Amino acid sequence: MNILDKIIADKYKEVALKKSLIPIKQLENSVLFDRKTNSLAKALQDSDTGIIAEHKRRSPSKSVINQSVSVQNVALEYEAAGACGMSVLTDGKYFGGSLDDLLLVRASVQFPLLRKEFIIDEYQLLEAKAHGADVILLIAAVLTKDKIKTLSELAKSLSLDVLLEVHNQEELEKSIMPSLDVLGVNNRNLKTFEVSTDISKNLSTQIPNDFVKVSESGISSIEAIKDLKSYGYKGFLIGENFMKTENPGASAKEFINQLK
Repeated sequence: MNILDKIIADKYKEVALKKSLIPIKQLENSVLFDRKTNSLAKALQDSDTGIIAEHKRRSPSKSVINQSVSVQNVALEYEAAGACGMSVLTDGKYFGGSLDDLLLVRASVQFPLLRKEFIIDEYQLLEAKAHGADVILLIAAVLTKDKIKTLSELAKSLSLDVLLEVHNQEELEKSIMPSLDVLGVNNRNLKTFEVSTDISKNLSTQIPNDFVKVSESGISSIEAIKDLKSYGYKGFLIGENFMKTENPGASAKEFINQLK
């Protein structure tokens, strides 16, 4: 089993457990459930820089990235730095995140928030909505075409943007459908964890212009972003590059200012 298979197997157990504890009605009655969402796709289209800054404590490939900064402070600083939106990891076992992180960030900032999670069930979309997310992530590598359709259409009915993540042409071809807003190309090979922006470049021409293009993972330089912009990318998800520093917000600010 590769790491992704392990994460997904655990996620099925976790979601089943949560469903048995917290009924859907309770999620739908949450204070945030009727909140007007903020479109990340629109924010990226209107932006010159397109940075989606991520909060990430750890990952399967790096046991500790940054455990010492508070998620609210990072969020406030990312927003002040001029990021278009923020990606908040909510997986606990492998990334050290939680839905509480999403809630704390939502209480602190206005800009669009992406629930970064391994979504396999409709229930997780209701959780995302109830905890203040504006955007959900769907990973083509772990979902069938039918499941992508069901989940993305439900997300749209909840006024959530959908960022669909692909790693190769095969995933892209099965996934393109009108209920998506943002197409993210992950530069990390999920089986080997090697990273190369060539993946984004190679797939750029295959992505229809109806979707906002985002490049994810392994982006650490201004040059890399300028290069990817010439391939039509409007958004750039950056996590580790900011989080591995002592002050992620200050790193993001410096990076965004250089990009302008």
